[in-house]
Amino acid sequence: MLRFVALFAGLGASFSGGQQTVSAGLPPVQDSRPARVKVYVVGPDVTAPDLIPPNLAPITTGNCKKKVDGKVVLSVLVDATGNPRNIMFLKPLGSDLDKLALKLVSADRFNPGIHNGTPVAVGQSVEVAFQACVDEITDDASKKAYLLRMRSQPVQTLGNLPEPPEEIVPLSSPSSWNNLSNSTVSVSRVGGRVTAPVVLNSPEAQYSDEAKSAKFQGICLISLIIDANGMPQNIQVIKKLGYGLDEKAIEAVSKYRFKPAMKDGQPVPVMQKVEIEFHLY
Repeated sequence: MLRFVALFAGLGASFSGGQQTVSAGLPPVQDSRPARVKVYVVGPDVTAPDLIPPNLAPITTGNCKKKVDGKVVLSVLVDATGNPRNIMFLKPLGSDLDKLALKLVSADRFNPGIHNGTPVAVGQSVEVAFQACVDEITDDASKKAYLLRMRSQPVQTLGNLPEPPEEIVPLSSPSSWNNLSNSTVSVSRVGGRVTAPVVLNSPEAQYSDEAKSAKFQGICLISLIIDANGMPQNIQVIKKLGYGLDEKAIEAVSKYRFKPAMKDGQPVPVMQKVEIEFHLY
């Protein structure tokens, strides 16, 4: 369980390994772990993958009341066929721009990196620069809502990973960040061969005016799924506090970003519980 207290939030990773056991006189146990591929690094004998310009929708112009700009940095494995795999956060923003970056890079296609004339899997960082705008609209229920739109096309810049792995298990399933609620994706538990996710971004949960007036304090317990991209999903309150604090806790947790849990070198979704303590100083 994760515990987030007022102005500070922390999450450590635990690691464990497994080994194959062979009994005397018996054939070796078959290892069912997924196959790994070598990760190449751009250098004198390895060319970088080349992003094929995506066919993006035209930008709609208009007045912008609030500009929202930012850069999201992701890590990605560009496999030997030019497809992006194992997309994870390096530097998230904790906003909807993170989701847009995941969606954009997962749809990218590349001319793959080349080693000695042969296409190979190359680890890369991808910086996605956004210039966006928040528009105020009226939804179907005649209530105010907010729409995020682009003021210009996103700009992607490829680079080398700061700490590339030597080998990796390519994640062949598509990005699942936008919906796990009705998904058949298997959710793992931390422990054994599954390492814990590592928090990258954890904004403080804000006090509600109602709780401040009542001078109310307490701990809100939340469950969530951290998906294979490091996005929080299926956020639910297990222990409610009231006074508007449950909504504040959900709002904060929805902005958390993680390095995902790993199983045998492959990112996997895991269920986690988070304690958020609201404390008046």
